Amino acid sequence: MHKRPPTMVRVPNVTRADIAQAVRNPLAFIAERWTPTQRTVQQAALISLVMTVVIVVTGGAVRLTGSGLGCPTWPKCTDDSLTATHEMGFHGVIEFGNRMLTYVLCAAVGWAIIAARSQKPMRRSLTLLGWAQFWLVMGNAVLGGIVVLVGLNPWTVAAHFLLSSALIAVAITMWQRTREGDAEPRPLVGKAVVQLVWSLVAASAVLIAVGTVVTGSGPHAGDSSDVPRMGFDWESVSKLHAVLAWIVVTLTFALWFVLKAVDAPRGPLARTRDLFLILLAQGAIGYVQYFTDLPELLVGLHMFGSCLVWIAVVRVLLSLRERPLTTADVPAQADDSRLSAV
Repeated sequence: MHKRPPTMVRVPNVTRADIAQAVRNPLAFIAERWTPTQRTVQQAALISLVMTVVIVVTGGAVRLTGSGLGCPTWPKCTDDSLTATHEMGFHGVIEFGNRMLTYVLCAAVGWAIIAARSQKPMRRSLTLLGWAQFWLVMGNAVLGGIVVLVGLNPWTVAAHFLLSSALIAVAITMWQRTREGDAEPRPLVGKAVVQLVWSLVAASAVLIAVGTVVTGSGPHAGDSSDVPRMGFDWESVSKLHAVLAWIVVTLTFALWFVLKAVDAPRGPLARTRDLFLILLAQGAIGYVQYFTDLPELLVGLHMFGSCLVWIAVVRVLLSLRERPLTTADVPAQADDSRLSAV
């Protein structure tokens, strides 16, 4: 029995015109030669979302370890070095490591943009969401530099976190849109329910904003030196934060009750249940950290929980409508022979 001789795959010639096109518009050049599967686009969007949460949490670790000025200047780590030096010790490593994660996040967002742009048919809405993430990352990187240059001013630190929350909202929206079609959205609930959910979104946004004030007034200044704090009584702001948290929990429970009463589809009910459970866990962590004098580990978990709460809130909002995935929305599988040739 004779073995079939291996076949030779012809590698296409790369002309000067191809090189010029790749330099002029690299995204279009890649899109002409690669078609990702639907699953690939979804995974790219999910990776971008996960990395966004990771950099928020590691940014919290920078603050909680007192490493906020581990690199005392920006964009370089010191006046004489782009990277952290041995003399800067643990704090320099932590702060510089968090800065390096920005490049990882940029790569994840870039991968999501490339995958969305290469999908066929191209979905402009996905590409725009990817670019929105990119510019939010760039803006937050610049704001992070300003935070360092102004010596961890608590108002700039709060703005840094809030801009990260906006980035999370765009990232979760893009991930959700990769699992939907491009047809006109069809509402799954009535206007009264939509209004209730928007009230929940607004209350959650205020809750997160007040949370940054709690942090800006509390003991975790982000550096071991004397860093200015917001001029609020920490305990009073913490109690306001707790009241807002109970308002969000109440709105969530009311939403679940209304959805049950109107026999809403499974999607909104499931997303509301998820939000309610996350809120309960987040509330438990919040009370424990308050009565145990804010241990760093619990504060870090609470920050991570804040990201999960915001993600769950946005998912509730997005679950109120559907965009069926039609055949036209599903990208064709790439030609294996063509992939081998590239």
